[in-house]
Amino acid sequence: MKTTEKPVVLEVDFNHPLTRLWKALTNRSEMVQWFFENIPEFRAQKGFRTRFSVLSGGRSFEHIWHISEVVPLEKIVYDWSYGGYPGQSRVLFEISGDAASSRLKLTHLVLEDFPDHIPEFQRKSCLQGWEYFIGERLKSFLG
Repeated sequence: MKTTEKPVVLEVDFNHPLTRLWKALTNRSEMVQWFFENIPEFRAQKGFRTRFSVLSGGRSFEHIWHISEVVPLEKIVYDWSYGGYPGQSRVLFEISGDAASSRLKLTHLVLEDFPDHIPEFQRKSCLQGWEYFIGERLKSFLG
């Protein structure tokens, strides 16, 4: 992914209250059920940092997350990089809704270019990953 490419944007509606969606996005015990199983720790708190490895395509990618903004029940923002690889991105999880339904708008934008030669860092892979995690796994988790 490159800074010259448009951000990945995905909007998904849920038949669940805003508070339920927020909990699924910010509570580690729920996140490990639909997102990454090996998230060691997570707090929806500005300044929080965590790191964990994910195997893909025969490579290990150390995910490094730094929470740069939190507005409870509205938005959480991750600065996201990978240990040992150049590149930096920002992921915004913005939610809206009410007591009956909610919507998640996910925006993944590149702040510093990622390597071209690694398939996992291509825009297509990023979009497919978010469609899987949000459109399939999170949707299924919430039922």
